Amino acid sequence: MFGRLLTAMITPFTDEGEVDFGRAWRLARYLVDQGSDGLVVTGTTGESPTLTTDEKVALYRTVVEAVGTRATVVAGTGTYDTRESVDLSARAAESGCGALMAVTPYYSRPPQPGLVAHFSAIAESTDLPVILYNIPRRTGRLIEVGTLAALAEHPKIVAVKDAVDDVAFTIASRAALPDDFLIYSGSDKFTLPQMSVGAYGVISVVSHLAGPQVRRMVDAAATGDLAEAQRLHFGLLPLFEACFVEPNPIPVKAGLNALWEPVGSPRLPLVEASPETVQLIKEAVGDAQRL
Repeated sequence: MFGRLLTAMITPFTDEGEVDFGRAWRLARYLVDQGSDGLVVTGTTGESPTLTTDEKVALYRTVVEAVGTRATVVAGTGTYDTRESVDLSARAAESGCGALMAVTPYYSRPPQPGLVAHFSAIAESTDLPVILYNIPRRTGRLIEVGTLAALAEHPKIVAVKDAVDDVAFTIASRAALPDDFLIYSGSDKFTLPQMSVGAYGVISVVSHLAGPQVRRMVDAAATGDLAEAQRLHFGLLPLFEACFVEPNPIPVKAGLNALWEPVGSPRLPLVEASPETVQLIKEAVGDAQRL
């Protein structure tokens, strides 16, 4: 439905801290040229908590226009407010996005029945398919396996981005979910382990900097070429780790600034990467390009 490699796209900013829509347009096309089947816009990597609703909607329109039918544009519309999430989802659908991604409500830490009600409200707000986003280390609340199974019964909830970073959890999820419910790795260094136990693909950060190599690793895993998938996984491992030595998206934006085009600094409360992180990224990208 969405392809095996989606990139969780950063949001470029100008030197003045405004959204750089022209750079976002170019970046979207670049990522698709580098092998992405889809782009997740205004997710964690896109600094969604610091974007206004109008900025988010304008980004959806920009990226949809940039990639056309070449890739699926997935709008990250989940917030800690169900009403806001529903409204943003409707505006994403009007903007031409092909799917929604909804993160677990953060800070309020709702109980599991609250999660079911929240995600169901988002799913019922449009005709678009919905990807759940399970990332408890950021949100403070795990979508439990039983809750995932209950949500999978909704016809529009079709996938989950699994950033629990626990392969045993992925195994339990795969066993409990319908065969056609897709699991995407939500952490680059877990992509191969998770695909080995039934995940379909990855929603990647590292594909900003090594898209062709991540593409080849995912394809090798999908076709059963374990030796090639392992070779690429271990070759990319330094870059996987370098992209998360500081909170995402600090390192990947530094890498793009150094090695692609200027995408600006993160918005506060995030700050620029340290010189040590920039050097790590440069060295790891150089190694990845030789794979």
